[in-house]
Amino acid sequence: MPSEWLTLDLGTGELEAMALALENPSRVILLDDALARRIARAAGLDVWGTLRILLEAKSRKLTESIEPLVNRLAETGMWISDEVRQRVLVLAGEERRNKEED
Repeated sequence: MPSEWLTLDLGTGELEAMALALENPSRVILLDDALARRIARAAGLDVWGTLRILLEAKSRKLTESIEPLVNRLAETGMWISDEVRQRVLVLAGEERRNKEED
């Protein structure tokens, strides 16, 4: 693991996951923190986030709809901007309802 990473505002889990990914560069690393994702990509790692996992699950027909899962993530504390939420739902083929319907 590059020593510069230790000076960044990254959690222990993120650092350990990135170190493990460096040892296994053919694998995908799951990171949601923006800084950790930037650093991992700069190191040449293949980075996915939780929302990408949901899109993959939908494309492989492991779930009919990701909207309830995205909602649950947001309700339990994962910050998802309205723009990202809308983009993910469009990619999943699930048009977001009007706010008036919510």
